[in-house]
Amino acid sequence: VLYKENVGTGTPTPITPEMERVKRNQEICSSVLYKENIGKATPTPVTPEIERVKRNQEIISSVLYKENVGKVTPTPITPEMERVKRNQEIISSVLYKENLGRATPTPITPEMERVKRNQEQISSVVYKEGLGKATPTPVTPEMERVKRNQEHISSVLYKEHLAKGTPTPMTPEMERAKRNQENISSVLYSDSFRKQVQGKAAYVLDTPEMRRVRETQKHISTVKYHEEFEKNKGTFTPVVTDPITERVKKNMQDFSDISYRGIQRRVVEMERKRVDQDQENLTG
Repeated sequence: VLYKENVGTGTPTPITPEMERVKRNQEICSSVLYKENIGKATPTPVTPEIERVKRNQEIISSVLYKENVGKVTPTPITPEMERVKRNQEIISSVLYKENLGRATPTPITPEMERVKRNQEQISSVVYKEGLGKATPTPVTPEMERVKRNQEHISSVLYKEHLAKGTPTPMTPEMERAKRNQENISSVLYSDSFRKQVQGKAAYVLDTPEMRRVRETQKHISTVKYHEEFEKNKGTFTPVVTDPITERVKKNMQDFSDISYRGIQRRVVEMERKRVDQDQENLTG
């Protein structure tokens, strides 16, 4: 009684799906540990006679239990009773921890890490074995809308619990640190991109729709190019004329004249005719 008087009022916490999942996992772990302590047994087939005896035993146990129970008056579970129950659970947890003595810390060895991972995998397998078969349901637009609304509500409730902050001026030092952080993030992202993406081809299906979009994009690019050409037609950029530019311009003009007039082609033909004539003179 004196101990309970020193305990203040507790804060009720709702039972979330995560708490339910942890509770089920704990029950499964307890069941696994209990079964590990059981020795090897000889399996016996379940016959109809065993089933009948088992059902009769359950009925007899239920009848004997009900005979010893007297008449009771049902009482509703009030919020006060819920609060007392939660406080009692908290007190039991506190008393349990007070009776624990001092422990000697032990280093975590690789073997312990391996056993821990195996235990987690076993727990995951046992947990999945207890799940029944589920029926997949399609994600409808209504479900998407409800999900988004739930996210907005969670965000609003989270922001309501935030206290008021004190605004701080943005100093040059903070600006510099912010830019440095952005540069570091960019470098890390680029490194990750080079290691994971760069040099690897992305396979995309060449569907008729994608071909149509590609052709349309080419036409749009051609139209924009002609628009820019017509807009800039007639304009020029003045450049300084120096001897080197004059020489390059003259050489380019000579090359253009040779290519346009076919002088090079005629020279090749004349050279071939001369070779043929020399061959005839040698054979003649």
